[in-house]
Amino acid sequence: MTYTCFDLSISDHIAHIKLIRPERRNSMIPEFWDELPKIIEKIETEAQARVIVISSTGPHFTSGLDTSAFGSTIQNKDDTMTPEKLARLKGVKFYETVAHMQKTFSCLENCRVPVLAAIQGGAIGGGVDLITACDMRYMTQDSFLTIFEINIGMTADVGTFPRLCKLIPEGVVKELAFTGRRMHADEAKSLGLVNQVFEDHEALITGVMELAKQIASKAPLAIYGSKRIINYARDHSTADGLDYISIWNASMLQHDEVQEAMQAAGEKRAGDFVDLPPIKRKLAN
Repeated sequence: MTYTCFDLSISDHIAHIKLIRPERRNSMIPEFWDELPKIIEKIETEAQARVIVISSTGPHFTSGLDTSAFGSTIQNKDDTMTPEKLARLKGVKFYETVAHMQKTFSCLENCRVPVLAAIQGGAIGGGVDLITACDMRYMTQDSFLTIFEINIGMTADVGTFPRLCKLIPEGVVKELAFTGRRMHADEAKSLGLVNQVFEDHEALITGVMELAKQIASKAPLAIYGSKRIINYARDHSTADGLDYISIWNASMLQHDEVQEAMQAAGEKRAGDFVDLPPIKRKLAN
């Protein structure tokens, strides 16, 4: 299948999703919001990969939301309604559009396998929403992120604040949100927002793919459980997290997988693990 905004390749249990509109700074046009969740759902339902890497092309990871295209997505096309009645629907149409966009990025957080973001150039506006929904982030030395919405009179609404406030100090989030300034890679790493900074784009992709291979070599059931428990613990009390992991392992822990992992390590070979089962549900239209 071909996509307008993305290229998908899968090899060695790694799904590599690449933004492919460098001439437009990989701006987020309407097709972007439809294609990304379809790609993730396809990987999930068919159990195609153990880890996902999202990278980009050109000078910027993404310039964020294409506001010129966005305006057309919230227009009601019902010609039978008067302009006055259409105006009354503006709020609900905007709400539904934003909810759809939020769902696009939430699919990264909710999918069963880890998602790694490899960022070059700028992650601007909606790009911050995208990378904060990923499990880990990696940047080139010259890259940056910016909550650009404030510069065009908007409040970021697709996921930046609920997620970023869990990743870095609140005061820093507010400074970025109120000023729209750029946070460069070294500062992002010092705050723990990114895991590692690479010299250039080539080193970034090589390094992130190597990390992806390490993850893909582990037992998929254990990786799935780890992601679920980490996300749950982040959003709940310690007591709730402890109870949840007990329930999870009581139902999901597979002793054969544990034994295989230990035996493979002792024999210095790759583990022969079971992959996650396909998900039997209808793909989104």
